[in-house]
Amino acid sequence: MPSYIASLFSFYWVPSISTTLVYMLQATEYQPGPFIRWFWRTNDFSAVMQRRQLDPTKAARFIRLFTLLGMLAQLAIGGLLMYAGLVEYMTSGIFFGLAVLLLYPILWAHLLALLIWGGHLTVLRSRERNQAAEATALFAAHAGLKVAIVGSYGKTSMKELLLTVLDEAKTVAATPANMNVLSSHVAFARKLTGAEDIVLVEFGEGKPGDVARFSSVVQPTYAVITGLAPAHLDQYRTLKAAGRDIFSVADTVEADRVYVNADSAAVRDFLRPDFRIYSRSTVLGWRIVDAATSLSGTTFVLVKGKKRLSLRSHLIGLHQVGPLAFAAAFALFLGVPEKKVQAGVAKTKPYEHRMQPYQLGGAWVIDDTYNGNLEGIKAGTELLGSLKAKRKIYVTPGLVDQGKETAAIHKQVGHYIAAAEPNMVVLMQNSACQHIQDGLREARYKGTVRIEKNPILFYQNLQSFVAKGDVVLMQNDWTDNYS
Repeated sequence: MPSYIASLFSFYWVPSISTTLVYMLQATEYQPGPFIRWFWRTNDFSAVMQRRQLDPTKAARFIRLFTLLGMLAQLAIGGLLMYAGLVEYMTSGIFFGLAVLLLYPILWAHLLALLIWGGHLTVLRSRERNQAAEATALFAAHAGLKVAIVGSYGKTSMKELLLTVLDEAKTVAATPANMNVLSSHVAFARKLTGAEDIVLVEFGEGKPGDVARFSSVVQPTYAVITGLAPAHLDQYRTLKAAGRDIFSVADTVEADRVYVNADSAAVRDFLRPDFRIYSRSTVLGWRIVDAATSLSGTTFVLVKGKKRLSLRSHLIGLHQVGPLAFAAAFALFLGVPEKKVQAGVAKTKPYEHRMQPYQLGGAWVIDDTYNGNLEGIKAGTELLGSLKAKRKIYVTPGLVDQGKETAAIHKQVGHYIAAAEPNMVVLMQNSACQHIQDGLREARYKGTVRIEKNPILFYQNLQSFVAKGDVVLMQNDWTDNYS
């Protein structure tokens, strides 16, 4: 726990501390525990909102106003108590008034946490029950095929691949962006017309029971499990617990309609004989040959008997071959003609902050900052190792939500980075930094390691850091609520 005296003074110097507290609540998704832990480890409240600002939703504006008025009232009471103590020469009154003034940061942080906790027990749970009932009815009434997309990583990418390819010949609707929780599911279901042939629904997994709950609501016809990797281990505690939740979708979907990414080693403990797998080498009876990738895209060929289907995508990295091939093969299975499958795959391109290449001052920068899992680190470093460049630079702050596995996972990150042999590794100064350095040393990395204390400044000045001929891979983000 940081020195309260140090953080107290920073609290007073923040112009709008009520906004800062509500931002902290919002950034922790209104979870009382993570919010209070963040509050107590904060040394400088003026530096809290570095990467983002408060999203002024109706709830956020109300809580901010409530907090501001309450703080002003407490400060007024504290001032009156001190004044009364001075007038009456009462030392106890002076100290009590001073305590009321000085302790308002602690009081309001914990009061907000208590109010949110109470809201979770009453209003939010009731709202979630109503949303679940409404969404269940809407999905049940829809005649189209419903495809659940589940996994520790790659969900949004798989959903967008399927949408792009299937949309060439089918009427398809998909949950927007990475909106993958109950509230977004019911909002999505309300907008369905009923005329859609296929409905793609991404399932999030933030805590145990999420996937099972979403499955009972959507009742999917098919399920695609994109992979299993350490993520949200602050909630799931172990990778096996996360796997049990993710694979619970198979309790709702017929086993031969569950498609699993076999390139993800961690899924092997959860495979059933009737599950259908896809990988970089095979998918739904097709062999995958002649796979190649570069900064301009990825190509491969599907082969089944005498049939050959050549496919080209703007996505980069050989780890994209399995998902691309599955999207193509699944579309063929659902009756999309080969020519339209080729056209759909050709339209696929990198999504924002997901293996997204762009040029900067003559250098190639690969923006994979949305990535947040160990499998993504592995795929990215393998790609970096395969590319030719005058200088290769790898940039990361590390991974969040790794729980008790934080040290071991970040040492593995160091091993993956070292195997790619970049000329320079840029790490952000945080709690994961030392563990990554330990992994780099264990793997006998011989390049340069640079530690950045101000990540935002580094990213803002990236153009002055790179040179013509460089390839820079930036992976992961480190949000404000992690130290």
